[in-house]
Amino acid sequence: MSKQFPQAARARAALFGFLFMFAAAAVQAQTTAKLPNVTILATGGTIAGTGATSTTTVGYTAATVGVQSLIAAVPEIAKVANVTGEQVFQIASENISDAQWLQLAKRVNVLLAQPNVDGVVITHGTDTLEETAYFLHLTVKSRKPVVVVGSMRPSTALSADGPINLYNAVRLAGTPEAAGRGVLVAMNDQIHSARDVTKANTTTTDTFRTSELGVIGYIQGGKPFFYRNVVRNHTLDTEFDVSKLDALPQVDVAYAYANVGDVAVNALVAAGARGLVHAGVGNGSLPAKTKPALVKARKDGVVIVRASRVGQGIVARNGEANDDELDFVVADTLSPQKARILLMLALTKTTDTKNIQRMFYTY
Repeated sequence: MSKQFPQAARARAALFGFLFMFAAAAVQAQTTAKLPNVTILATGGTIAGTGATSTTTVGYTAATVGVQSLIAAVPEIAKVANVTGEQVFQIASENISDAQWLQLAKRVNVLLAQPNVDGVVITHGTDTLEETAYFLHLTVKSRKPVVVVGSMRPSTALSADGPINLYNAVRLAGTPEAAGRGVLVAMNDQIHSARDVTKANTTTTDTFRTSELGVIGYIQGGKPFFYRNVVRNHTLDTEFDVSKLDALPQVDVAYAYANVGDVAVNALVAAGARGLVHAGVGNGSLPAKTKPALVKARKDGVVIVRASRVGQGIVARNGEANDDELDFVVADTLSPQKARILLMLALTKTTDTKNIQRMFYTY
C-alpha cells in the first residue's frame, strides 16, 4: 500500500498539470482570437533604414530592413494585435512611382475585402508619405482602418522613432473607432488625416503636421483618442476605381517664383502632360511671363489647376485669375503635390473642367 500512494499522487499531479496547461492554452487561444488582425505592408523608407553608427540620423541608407525584422523589433505588438507582414517593395520613398501606387492600392483592397483582416498598416518613407496616403485615401474601397506610418530616424539610431510609431500604428489600425475615417497617418503620437497632413520639417521627429486644420486625434499610452471627423469624401465614397488600371495619366507641377518664365510649363506640356498643376505664389497668382503658356496649354487640351505654394488656405476661384474665362480649375485647399494626385485620378474619369472642379470641392 505504501508504494501505491506515491504512484497515485504522481498520477494526480500529472493530471492536474495537464489540465492546467490545457486551460492556459485555451485562455491564450481565446485572448489571441479576440485581438484584431492587422496586416503590415512594408515599402521601405527610413523606418527600414540603417546608419553607420547609432548617432547617424542623416546620411543613412534607407530601405534595408525587411518587414519581419521590423515586426520582431517591437515584440509588444503581439500583445495588441495578430500581425502578419508583407514586403510589397523596398525603396526610398522619393523613388515611388505611379505603378507602385497602383500596386499598393490594389493589394490593400484585396486584403481589406477579407473578413479575417481588420486593418492595414503601411510602413513608408517620409519624403512622399503624404502623397501615398492621399492616393490611398481616394482609392481604397473599404471603411476598415488604413494607417500609413514612417520614421525620421533609421532603425539603428539612438532614440529611433520607428518602433513606437509602428506600435501606435498597429494599435490604431486595430481600433474600431478608426474605421470610416479614411486613410490615417500616425506619427509622433498624433493622428492626421491623409488629405491635410504634410511633412513640414526636414529632420525633426514632429515633422508631420496639419498646422491650420489640426490633427484629428492623439495616441496616448497606446490608446487612440479622436477629437474631430474627416468631412471631405474618401475611400468608399469616391468615384475612383483603380482595380483595372495599369497606368495613370501624366500630370506635372510647375512651380512659380519671382521672375519665373514659361520654360517649365512649355517643357512639361511638350513632354506629354495631360494635366498641369501650377503652384502659384500667394492665392495661386499667375505671373505675367507664365500665363500665356498656361492659356495656350489649356487651348491645346491640357487641364490646368491653379494651386498655391503657400501651403495653407483656399485658392479662390476667379480670385487672382478669371478661371471661368480661362477654363481653369482651382485646387481649393490641396497642396500642389496632392492636387496633382486628385487631377491624375480625375483624368481617369473625365476631361470636363466643370466636373473636375466639382471633384476638387468634394475630395
